Amino acid sequence: GGRGGFTHYHFWVTPRQADELYADGAYPFRKKRNGLLQWTEKDRKIENTDIVAWYTLGFHHVVRVEDWPVMPTKWDQFEIRPYNFFDRNPAVDLPK
Repeated sequence: GGRGGFTHYHFWVTPRQADELYADGAYPFRKKRNGLLQWTEKDRKIENTDIVAWYTLGFHHVVRVEDWPVMPTKWDQFEIRPYNFFDRNPAVDLPK
């Protein structure tokens, strides 16, 4: 892989390291395999430790008349929701 290896996947999880701040490393133009590509090759365990979730996405801006000459606002959203968190619906078995 070349530069920008963090774009290979939309979601990455790594154990927290104080010096791992940027998805493509601190100096992305110095070497090709940097940042998340290099860190995940180590195959470090993420159980019972602090983790960092890296999420990569792009936004498409549809131009409006109000955006000229200065774009006043752009709305974006990111949300994490549990999926299949429970084996079954916990509300069905409420205590009486």
